[in-house]
Amino acid sequence: MTTLDVGIAKLRSSLTVVRSGLTLLRPSLAVLRTAAGHFYEFHERPSATLKGVMPKGLYARALLIIIVPMVVLQSVVAFMFMERHYNLVTQRLSAGVVSDIATLIEVYKGYPQDADHGQLRRIAQEKLGLVIDFLPVNDLPPPGPKPFFSLVDQALSEEVRKQIGRPFWIDTVGRSALLEIRIKLDHAVMRVFAPRGAAYVSNSHIFLAWMVGTSLVLITVAVLFLRNQIRPILRLADAAESFGKGREVPDFRPRGAREVRRAALAFIEMKRRIERAIEQRTTMLAGVSHDLRTILTRFKLELALIGDSPEVDAMKKDVDEMARMLEAYLAFARGDSGEQSAPTDMGAFLEELKTDAERNGHLSSVTFHGHPIVTVRPAAFKRCLANLVSNAARHAPAISITGYRDHRWLTVTVDDDGPGIAPHLREEVFKPFLRLDDARNQDEGGTGLGLAIARDIARSHGGDIMLSDSPLGGLRATVRVPV
Repeated sequence: MTTLDVGIAKLRSSLTVVRSGLTLLRPSLAVLRTAAGHFYEFHERPSATLKGVMPKGLYARALLIIIVPMVVLQSVVAFMFMERHYNLVTQRLSAGVVSDIATLIEVYKGYPQDADHGQLRRIAQEKLGLVIDFLPVNDLPPPGPKPFFSLVDQALSEEVRKQIGRPFWIDTVGRSALLEIRIKLDHAVMRVFAPRGAAYVSNSHIFLAWMVGTSLVLITVAVLFLRNQIRPILRLADAAESFGKGREVPDFRPRGAREVRRAALAFIEMKRRIERAIEQRTTMLAGVSHDLRTILTRFKLELALIGDSPEVDAMKKDVDEMARMLEAYLAFARGDSGEQSAPTDMGAFLEELKTDAERNGHLSSVTFHGHPIVTVRPAAFKRCLANLVSNAARHAPAISITGYRDHRWLTVTVDDDGPGIAPHLREEVFKPFLRLDDARNQDEGGTGLGLAIARDIARSHGGDIMLSDSPLGGLRATVRVPV
């Protein structure tokens, strides 16, 4: 066997070992992959739940960012105060009261010559602030109901067991200003009335009241401050939304923090550039329109001077067609940008469109739901709807117009019973100068700008136009603009 054969054999054995190792490793990798999937699901479910619960507005989120740390801090401070200061002081005060009682018990045992215990009562009341009495020997009363916050009971009971070690009974509920403690002695039951403030911290509520009061003041200041900070952002959003709908924003000016002012200035500059570009385009198109109309007028005069003939009539029709096409092109490029928005009765608009369609011999119907007054640019929006209705009338004998207005949107649908448009071409027909050869009748004429102008007007109002199948069997055009 040669050296090459030996090397090949060793390589084969190494590959066999690697394959066996991979075979053993595959189950472990599958287990790790399954565990990772479970961990991902376990992590994603709480995250999705938390995202659904969290507020969506900037104002609410900012308040949450301020209030949550404040509440956590106050809770920690209150817990530390109650756990350390309040508990410790209460235990020491209770230990002091029980120590005084233990001292009185020792005096009671050591001086039996004071038969009526008058001297002991006087010392307890004058020197220790305690009122004591001695009852006949009998069973102690049954334990009463414990209060919900029984820290004083626990501290007193623990100290009595530790310092006195006799049967006892404690009442911290019966009298609001006093604590009653009964201790069973050999020949009597010692009853002690102690001031409640001597056994626990009685002014803790002042600390809590100050803490809660300052928190409320800080939260109120934060709410007022954040409202003033958020208001310029909301005004900027309203101004951008109004400008997107084609409405003027006359009283908008930069306010608020430096970053908000910078964003507002950028918006104003962008608005000026867009308006300047539209104005320049409109001015240029007005000049082009004037020049071309002058030439068309010359053509008409020259044709009028030539006289009547079949050739001249055909040329006159071509000139008229050129004039109509020129008006359509200029209207599309101009976009009716100079018109101001105003409250408009949509119900009356749709009735006018129905009347125009019926005047041209088409069967039409109109239905409107909701409040009809909507703020749009009247002439432009009427032209948008008129283009859709005329497009339907060009290819179908029956037209149905439906309007619906809710608190956010105005929706107008134009249905026809014509041949319709194939689904893959419904987005293409909105391109300028595009005319379909198969789905719609090419012999009806037109410039291919009707739907393009309609969508341009709808989008200038912040909305859009969509095409779909109509319940009548033809095409449905849906105009949706915000109100």
